[in-house]
Amino acid sequence: MKHPAKKITFFFAVFVFLSFHAQAQKNKNTSVNQASIFAKGEKITNSNFVGNAWLQPLVVSDSLNPTAVGNVTFEPGARTKWHLHPAGQILLATGGIGYYQEKGSPKRILRKGEVVKCPPNVAHWHGASPDQEFIQIAITSSHKGATVWLEPVTDEEYHAKVKP
Repeated sequence: MKHPAKKITFFFAVFVFLSFHAQAQKNKNTSVNQASIFAKGEKITNSNFVGNAWLQPLVVSDSLNPTAVGNVTFEPGARTKWHLHPAGQILLATGGIGYYQEKGSPKRILRKGEVVKCPPNVAHWHGASPDQEFIQIAITSSHKGATVWLEPVTDEEYHAKVKP
């Protein structure tokens, strides 16, 4: 490149390309951080879930405070068994699309930002939709007793129509 104008144009083009690339990487990293508030945690290996789910404990219950708080990530199609909590439970949807259903009621969709107050001693289940993961924060108190796990959610129950 013998002409100074061509050199300037070339370096300007490289500068613009690198600037756009850096901004794209920054946006990509930011969106990942915004989607995942807490770490995914460890894969749940007990038989109380169908499909793959992960738990990141945020608050572990103890003798001073019997409330546990955990970030749960369900892969598409994953769900809990039917279960109940003697002191109830609160679910905070933080990502993806999920389902929640109480025994005898229609299944409903949960989206980011929605909150569910599971009544004490009411059998229910929750998990991801078939094609999207679901992330929730589960708040559970054990001051009235431990979670009671029941039967698995059948495929018919899982695939039933959603409450309008």
